[in-house]
Amino acid sequence: MTSIINPEAIPVTTAEEWQPDPQTPRRRPPWIRVKAPTGETYENVRHLMRSKALHTVCEEAQCPNLGECWGRGTATFLMMGDTCTRSCGFCDIKTGRPSPLDWAEPNRIAESVRAMNLQHVVITSVNRDDRADGGAPLFAMVIRRIRQLQPGCSIEVLIPDFKGSAPALKIVMDAQPEILNHNVETVPRLFKRVQPQDNYEWALTTLENAKKMDPLVLTKSGIMLGLGETLEEVVATMHALVNVGVDILTLGQYLQPSRKHLPVERFWTPEEFEMLRVTGLEMGFKWVESGPLVRSSYRADEQVRALSQLNYVRVRDQAE
Repeated sequence: MTSIINPEAIPVTTAEEWQPDPQTPRRRPPWIRVKAPTGETYENVRHLMRSKALHTVCEEAQCPNLGECWGRGTATFLMMGDTCTRSCGFCDIKTGRPSPLDWAEPNRIAESVRAMNLQHVVITSVNRDDRADGGAPLFAMVIRRIRQLQPGCSIEVLIPDFKGSAPALKIVMDAQPEILNHNVETVPRLFKRVQPQDNYEWALTTLENAKKMDPLVLTKSGIMLGLGETLEEVVATMHALVNVGVDILTLGQYLQPSRKHLPVERFWTPEEFEMLRVTGLEMGFKWVESGPLVRSSYRADEQVRALSQLNYVRVRDQAE
């Protein structure tokens, strides 16, 4: 039986310890330090994104690893515009009525992947509840176009839940990405507070169906910590994910993008994240990334190289 972490054995740091004055900006603990993005490679990537009229979740979601990832020439592309049909309390992407889909966007992304000579790419999107298929065809198009223009490049897609639609999911799965990612984001008790238009069962169904549709595709999910969840709830959610066949788990600290977003209830310590990483591996996850600044695409290229049978076969066939 998988061991459960003893909450009393872990040092806990509450948000209040770092925010004595509610009128001043919340002060982050010393283990959360984000360097401002700089450097020639970063500027080259930024220029390429602007010239192709592309969006990245790195910028839209204010990812703390933007400087690190862009500095080494990698990025997570955000498709289907910069306006989401849902209003999650943690996300800095704007909510509203999105523009019509741009069917040329997959080609522009693939051209950028080739221009950057990427060996691994992450593709995600806003939610498009204005469409019955949730925009699934664009995911399939970009996967196939990247394979044409940049052979050997492995692909992770971080998809919406498509409201649990199996037909929409199958459109994506038929294109065979190496990693199919959908983040549950939080524990069931907090779901409606954190992501009001989402559904916990849709999330689990999406991940379970993906593994059934193609067992060779790695499935992945992530949880944010610091929104008011308990340790027991986190462990229970991890169990639920591994029980539907999720291969890769990411655990990271929630950081409030602005005062209008959900507040940080507390900061989890590096020791807690490490204990959760060990517990996750004991549960049966093949890979667990767990740390204060971990986000869903962090070290995704390493995960593919270590775990993906599909990528191994494609690289082998390309060499032959």
